[in-house]
Amino acid sequence: MNTNCTIYKTLDFLGKKWTFLIILELHKGENKHKRYSEIKKKFPEITPKILSQRLKELEQNQIIIKTTDASKFPIKTEYTLTKSGLEIIPIIKSIKSWALKNNIKSKHCTETDCEHCEL
Repeated sequence: MNTNCTIYKTLDFLGKKWTFLIILELHKGENKHKRYSEIKKKFPEITPKILSQRLKELEQNQIIIKTTDASKFPIKTEYTLTKSGLEIIPIIKSIKSWALKNNIKSKHCTETDCEHCEL
C-alpha cells in the first residue's frame, strides 16, 4: 500500500496503541474536560512518556484541544475532544458493533452501549 494513501495515514495515526482508548476516555462521563492525571489514572499500564506523546499527537491532529489556566496555582491543564474528535465516537461504536457480531467479546462488554465504554 502506498504510504501517501489516506487510509494508510489515518490508520498509522489512529491505530497506535492507546489512541482510541484516550479518545474514548475523553468522551466518557459528564465531565468532558479531563486532566492528564485523570487520564493516566484510568490507564495504569501506559507510561507517562507514551501518554504525553499520544496527547500531543491528538492535539496536533486537532482531535483534542489542550487548555491551560495559569491564572492560579497550581496551573491547570485539561484536554477536551474537538468536533473532529467527537466524530470518531460513532466510528468506535461501529467497530465495537462489528466485534460483537463477530464474537470478539469480553465478559464485561457484551452490548454496543455498555457502562464500561460509555459509548
